[in-house]
Amino acid sequence: MDIECLREYCLSLPLVTECFPFDETTLVFKVEGKMFLFTSLDRVELMVNVKCDPDYALVLRDAYSEVVPGYHCNKKYWNTIHITPSLKGSLVREWILHSYCEVVKKLNRTQRERIAKLLEEWKNLNGI
Repeated sequence: MDIECLREYCLSLPLVTECFPFDETTLVFKVEGKMFLFTSLDRVELMVNVKCDPDYALVLRDAYSEVVPGYHCNKKYWNTIHITPSLKGSLVREWILHSYCEVVKKLNRTQRERIAKLLEEWKNLNGI
């Protein structure tokens, strides 16, 4: 997965926006104004930070050498994924979707219900 595939996937998710709130090289993806993924555009190696359920975060860190505690984040809730050729794109997409859903869970009920409908349509369109 490269930065263009990553960007395309993130923006395909319902109600996602992208921005540069920190500096001109840190690309952030948000749903309803809440960050679920960010990455630096000035690194040679693609790394992304994603939100994660705390227990699942530990499982992923134990199972994959490419997954480490979140860089510059609350390490309980964030993982950094080093995108390497050996890491399947489908797995990275799964973790991105998990991050998106973790953020959606914290939104208010009206937002969650609206996104749930949109996400169901998105999943049907994408065969998930």
